[in-house]
Amino acid sequence: MRWSRGEALVERLLAEGRLQKVTGSAADGSDWVERAQRTLRTARGIADDPDSAFILSYDAARHACTAVLAHQGLRPTTAGGHYVVEEVLRAQFGDAFRDFGALRRRRNEIEYPMRPGDDVETVEAEAAIATTERLINAAGKLLPNLSLF
Repeated sequence: MRWSRGEALVERLLAEGRLQKVTGSAADGSDWVERAQRTLRTARGIADDPDSAFILSYDAARHACTAVLAHQGLRPTTAGGHYVVEEVLRAQFGDAFRDFGALRRRRNEIEYPMRPGDDVETVEAEAAIATTERLINAAGKLLPNLSLF
């Protein structure tokens, strides 16, 4: 089904070129979910490197969230980047994918540190992995209920 919630934002992002429509196999989010699961397995396997494990967890979460957009026939552009994924999910589903935003912001802090020593602790990486697993599960459950935008 097409979600009326968030429709105005999606239309605006399409008009601004921060989001674009896709069709055919690109409008099937199941491959994105599988990719998210593989990436999360890799993150779990490198827990001895918390920074990398966190960033891979974030990538897995982004893939899962992108799956939701793809299944609606939507795709972020380079102009919209990762933030547009967060915007659309928040507009359409409210708090269901809220944790993605926190992961995205922390990933940015890790990738572009403001001060030395702002490293990820093991417990933080483990929490990111758990959060990402929940996001992947939520996306997987949602896909069968979505249609093209």
